[in-house]
Amino acid sequence: MTSAADPVGFIGLGQIGAPMARRLIDWPGGLTVFDVATAATEPFARQGCTVAASPAEVAANAMVISVMVRDDAQVTEVLTGPDGLLSTARAGTVVAIHSTVEADTPARLAAIAAQQQVEIIDAPVSGGMMGANDGTLALMVGGSDQAVEQVREPFGRLGTLVAHLGPVGAGTRAKLARNLITFAAFSAVGEALTLAEAAGVDIAKLGDVVRHSDRVTGGPGSVMLRNSATPLDPSDGLYDIFVHTRDLGEKDLRLAIALGRDLGLDMAIAELAATRLGSALGVPHRVSPDNRTDSRTTSEDIP
Repeated sequence: MTSAADPVGFIGLGQIGAPMARRLIDWPGGLTVFDVATAATEPFARQGCTVAASPAEVAANAMVISVMVRDDAQVTEVLTGPDGLLSTARAGTVVAIHSTVEADTPARLAAIAAQQQVEIIDAPVSGGMMGANDGTLALMVGGSDQAVEQVREPFGRLGTLVAHLGPVGAGTRAKLARNLITFAAFSAVGEALTLAEAAGVDIAKLGDVVRHSDRVTGGPGSVMLRNSATPLDPSDGLYDIFVHTRDLGEKDLRLAIALGRDLGLDMAIAELAATRLGSALGVPHRVSPDNRTDSRTTSEDIP
């Protein structure tokens, strides 16, 4: 594990990176920062942090380095460019890639860094600016046990959940799956708002309802209770609960689709959801020998 006396570094002081880095300003071993925008580094300089002129200078000063830049090209340049981290990084340095990148990028860069006994971990985050400011991010980490232990203490300042998901690359794969939930849901929100507005509903007040109920139920994460994405066995304790959820959801989706059609709307997302809901929950409809799917009567109570 990193000693509190070991200096840390942070590269990329944008909307998420800056509040993350601020939580390390009083790190006992000191903080070195770098950003291509001088204005982004000025608040850190005023608070006594070392401002580096290049990623190479960060690596000369720090043993645990966080990288939060825009994309794969920038991550690669920060690590392997002429003034990149690997030009000066010492053996035993751990570089954490917080950026959301392509699934294979962390492992590719880890293989290059290993030639200098530098370890790469991928540690993308979830929680947005709010979590970055409050130190309540979730960090999805892929890397060796030793490297993850080395970053655990500084990462503890960045978030309240540090999930070690597997070898290098696992964190990025988890992030891509997590963001699929977010942005697919945003698309569904657009369709729902169109439906509600066309039906004469105050959509601002509907937003209040959705945020309130998601705080109570947990939103999409509340059904992520399985250890496998394969269909549930009927003996599983979740099976009957999820069958009830499926049947209720399919009914409600059919009602929303019918309303949308009456209003002349395209309900493509709702229609797709209706066909995929059972499989998504792990309880696809079983087909009987006479080629009929099972059906169950469900109550109106919310699962």
